[in-house]
Amino acid sequence: MWDQRYSSDTFVYGTKPNDFLAEQAHRIPAGTVLCLAEGEGRNAVHLAGLGFEVHAVDLSSVGRDKALKLAHQTGVDIRYDVGDLAHLELGENRWSGIISIFAHTPSTLRMQLHGKIAQALKPGGVFILEGFSLDQLASSGTGGPQNPDMLMSLHELREELSELDLQIAHEGIRRVDEGELHQGECCVVQIVAVKA
Repeated sequence: MWDQRYSSDTFVYGTKPNDFLAEQAHRIPAGTVLCLAEGEGRNAVHLAGLGFEVHAVDLSSVGRDKALKLAHQTGVDIRYDVGDLAHLELGENRWSGIISIFAHTPSTLRMQLHGKIAQALKPGGVFILEGFSLDQLASSGTGGPQNPDMLMSLHELREELSELDLQIAHEGIRRVDEGELHQGECCVVQIVAVKA
């Protein structure tokens, strides 16, 4: 599915970073950042341009190839592995930042991943997330899975990230303008969380 989606000559979610990530990236301490379900690389390339060492992972080899091409065109380096988040080892005290931008998975996998984030971040490390909330199913905006199990709520995220200090925890509506597939007034949840 994702290889097919990314097979277009255009970047289906655009080449600019996610707005929320761009606004909050200054909170991440210098070091290595992990981008989950990174797709065509727009967020990884942005973070590399800010001076971070970036490691991205996604299921799609087509997405990886486009991300590496974008990185080359932008004059930055990123490391990008093709792999399933279900088998991703996050390690311990490894990352200055972990980024999850519209990285929608079944809730059981999401809970499993989020349960590893506190351990994987270095002290002072930052987790930044934006995803579609359940209300997106009835939204006029485009984007997001149609399966409610793959959408998020602030209540669930608070529980899943309880070992972190949530500095921003917001659920609401914002205008999204990200390529051809994320457009309009969308229902999102946003998290910035720090490991004490």
